[in-house]
Amino acid sequence: MIKIYSPENVIEAQCLKDFLEQQHIPCFIGGQYLAGAIGELPVAGLLGLYVEDMDAGLARRLICDYLNATPVF
Repeated sequence: MIKIYSPENVIEAQCLKDFLEQQHIPCFIGGQYLAGAIGELPVAGLLGLYVEDMDAGLARRLICDYLNATPVF
């Protein structure tokens, strides 16, 4: 598996994980349990979204499109 994105928090990580899985891309959130150790560990870079190597390119494009999308009101 390869890290494709570093979310800012667990909520963003879970939303993106759900989004990728809806697109049939299995995804794993790494470091989500380390987020509770804030104060003992550096904050930056704890979380990561991981996918299989063969899905990395598509997953990165989907995340980029998702993050740059205009909300519909």
